[in-house]
Amino acid sequence: MTSPSTNLPQVADPKASIAEERKAPSFPIRELTYWLDGGKDVTELKERIMLELERDPLWRVSDHPNLTLAETRERAMKKIRRLADQATSRPLEETMVRMGIISVVDPGFWTRFGVHFGLFFGALQGQATPAQLAYWMERGAFTMQGVTGCFGMTELGHGSNVAGLETMATYDQNTDEFVVHSPTLTATKWWIGGAAHTATHCAVYAQLIVGGKRYGTKTFVVQLRDTKTFELMPGVNIGDLGKKMGRDQIDNGWIRFTHVRIPRSHMLMKHTKVLRSGEVIEPPLAQLAYGALIQGRVSMVSDSANVAKRALTIATRYAGVRRQFSDGTANALETKLLDYPIHQHRLLPLMAQTFAMVFAAREMTVNYQ
Repeated sequence: MTSPSTNLPQVADPKASIAEERKAPSFPIRELTYWLDGGKDVTELKERIMLELERDPLWRVSDHPNLTLAETRERAMKKIRRLADQATSRPLEETMVRMGIISVVDPGFWTRFGVHFGLFFGALQGQATPAQLAYWMERGAFTMQGVTGCFGMTELGHGSNVAGLETMATYDQNTDEFVVHSPTLTATKWWIGGAAHTATHCAVYAQLIVGGKRYGTKTFVVQLRDTKTFELMPGVNIGDLGKKMGRDQIDNGWIRFTHVRIPRSHMLMKHTKVLRSGEVIEPPLAQLAYGALIQGRVSMVSDSANVAKRALTIATRYAGVRRQFSDGTANALETKLLDYPIHQHRLLPLMAQTFAMVFAAREMTVNYQ
């Protein structure tokens, strides 16, 4: 009598299946990798950093679903401290490569880290005068030793319409200060990453008012918390927007200002200037005030390409080892998904599109720099 298992197909070894796909490429894989990365040295640096991250328990991501909100945020701050220390002790080129890899390995943390370096520090770089930038650098804006920033643009009532923001910064010539105030509920700064627990300062976008006249939306650095006690500063109210569906490493919060006074020098004056006398010197193009957002838009192109590479790598490897259906031959292996033309039609155009995104991101980054 024939055994019931006689006509069953063979069970393939996934490692052997993927090795079979890799054994005879029509192009030199390593040379293509060097070219995409920008050279052999960059590839080897990436591989070294990846090995460091793989072996460092601080960067494990497998247990993310099991962490509480507090544990998630605490680990995020440990990562920030680690990365900030490395950023100040390692060469700049290595730091940039490391950040690029982390954006793929742990995109939730990357967003949290980017709130300070990409948005807050980016606002300083793009909107501050050289003297102002030096001032904030001395106080730890780059090393995050004394200054941890957030980006206060979005309000409950306005997001993309930056010109319509309601928060006011009124110049008081008698004291040489600006008075930052949220006049309405909809002027509440909303969904501000880092505000709920960790930020000490905020790059606040507010309507500049001098002598009763509005001069449009400008950027002001407002201290939110005492850097030693972490108590909220007078007139600053902050709330925690709590747990989200994802990216809980970012402590999103809301901020309301009640007649908060800041020195005139805390308005970033690279473009628009307010003198002690109350004279306002405006730039030829008012939109220059939104320059801090450009870097983020450029990085989105690179991030999109990197995320697409990650997803397609997983999908293509899976298609190379997953088998489904056979021609009925006894003991024959089932067919790989990757060998079905319809599956190739799903994957290969996306792969080509991703290569195009990589080249577009590279060109945009060069143009921005």
